[in-house]
Amino acid sequence: MSETVLVTGAGGYIGAPLVDLLLGAGKRVIGLDRYFFGEELLGDTLQHPSFSLLRKDIRAVDESDLRGVDVVCDLAALSNDPAGALDKGLTHAINHAARARMAQLAKRAGVKRYMLASSCSVYGSGDGRPLTEDSRPQPISTYAHANLKAETDILPLADKTFTVTALRQATVFGLAKRMRFDLVVNLMTLNAVQKGKIFVTGGGRQWRPIIHVKDTAGAFVSLLDRAPSEISGRVFNIGTSEHNYQVLSLAYIVRESIPFPVELDIVPDDSDSRNYNVSFERAEQELGFRAHKTPGEGAREIYEALKLGRVDTGIRTVTVKWYQHLMDAKRLVDGLQIDGRLL
Repeated sequence: MSETVLVTGAGGYIGAPLVDLLLGAGKRVIGLDRYFFGEELLGDTLQHPSFSLLRKDIRAVDESDLRGVDVVCDLAALSNDPAGALDKGLTHAINHAARARMAQLAKRAGVKRYMLASSCSVYGSGDGRPLTEDSRPQPISTYAHANLKAETDILPLADKTFTVTALRQATVFGLAKRMRFDLVVNLMTLNAVQKGKIFVTGGGRQWRPIIHVKDTAGAFVSLLDRAPSEISGRVFNIGTSEHNYQVLSLAYIVRESIPFPVELDIVPDDSDSRNYNVSFERAEQELGFRAHKTPGEGAREIYEALKLGRVDTGIRTVTVKWYQHLMDAKRLVDGLQIDGRLL
């Protein structure tokens, strides 16, 4: 009998391709999400016979939602540093407390494996040397702090019957169903196409490890067949050591991937102090994991999609702006109601 995998954040940038990879691997998939960005973004996946959609807030999940589930891939989160800063209390409630609770519920419900989508942002600001899973995290943002706290709470739950793993993902790039243009390679490509210019902030000397969205989704799938003794109670950096880049280098790569002249606009200073060069040797050597797609390939696929009008570039593609739009809309509607009714 095929495994049943519950993916939280199934309507997200990484969640949507992860769902498709799991279905392609013959798994039954439950896609749990609030679907703030629209469930229609899943496209044909909605009609797949092995896919079930569950529209639910991760904070409202109960044990009954997890009965019959073999694996939880927990990706539900306010998904980047700016979004995390929008409402710090909400970020901790979702990215930390709700995911810690999800792992506890999964264990009580008899789920065999739980995988947490964490982030290399927990490293914060390094000294230029490659940071390993044993390096001391120095989170800067609310988003990074919440991820680290979630790791701290879920890893001790591992035992002989419950496999727990945290995946610290590099900065993601590439084309996806729920497109995001608030990530460095994607935004550079969009600006190159729309404005003929790439903006490099902070001088561009900051280090960022990067990974294609399908490669990082593939990491979750690859762990399904690993023995618990190899991965349980452990943290893995997910990326490829060759794909640590300074932001300025990424700008040059994107520029060279676009088939027309593009100007670089380098701004010496900004408020972003994140700077981390990460080692991915543990996943590469112990799990045989390799990320394959390069930033140049990612920029070219986005360029082609933009050229053909096959990708949304509106407000929904910038996470913090979309969340702020929803919050503003709710305040407007609440203020117009009389006796609990709008109309």
